[in-house]
Amino acid sequence: MSKVAIVTGASRGIGAAIAERLASDGFTVVVNYAGSAEPAEALVRKIEQAGGRALAAQADVADPAAVRRLFDSAEAAFGGVDVLVNNAGIMENAAVADSSDEMFDRHMAINVKGTFNGLREAAKRLRDGGRIVNFSSSVVGLYQPNYAVYAATKGAVEAMTHVLSKELRGRSITVNSVAPGPTATELFLKGKPQQAIDTLANLSPLQRLGQPSDIADAVSFLVSPNGGWINGQVLRANGGVI
Repeated sequence: MSKVAIVTGASRGIGAAIAERLASDGFTVVVNYAGSAEPAEALVRKIEQAGGRALAAQADVADPAAVRRLFDSAEAAFGGVDVLVNNAGIMENAAVADSSDEMFDRHMAINVKGTFNGLREAAKRLRDGGRIVNFSSSVVGLYQPNYAVYAATKGAVEAMTHVLSKELRGRSITVNSVAPGPTATELFLKGKPQQAIDTLANLSPLQRLGQPSDIADAVSFLVSPNGGWINGQVLRANGGVI
């Protein structure tokens, strides 16, 4: 029987690449989405056409009851959950002086509380031998201007990663974070002039932007048997930006 992975925020971008990669690795994948069902259902069809198993499931990760229902849906459909990939998140840029209360609260609700809600359910419900992969960012380390709120949320994610890896002692469950650098998703590229994109691409000594597949490869490793000795770590998947 294949193992079951929940991937939050999986209808597009990095999350979709992760869901597709894990399905190709043999996982049954729960494709979580917050708003529009259509992209998630299209991804499920694509996975199934390739011979995999998947299910689309709506949940706002900021809502604890919705995250509980997400796990309920996975357990009802597939018997249990082995992997949680906490990918859902938002990023808005603003200087501290210009950051609104609403922007701050949005980031905390989705990036911090949303990750926490998934971790809390996973800590109680993941089968022994499971894997948890959170999403930080290489902004933690780069600390560029205009990213204070976003970086703060990802610093919190890293702290929860380290602590939970110790709390799950005795269950053979690993907890790690992946911290991408600039990655060529539609969300990242939208509205940026080519000069800005080229500048960001050249931050890496490999002189290119990351691709969603690069990040999916890192997650695939961490949830595989080959990643079983990696625990409580932050993997900066960024081509050497920092």
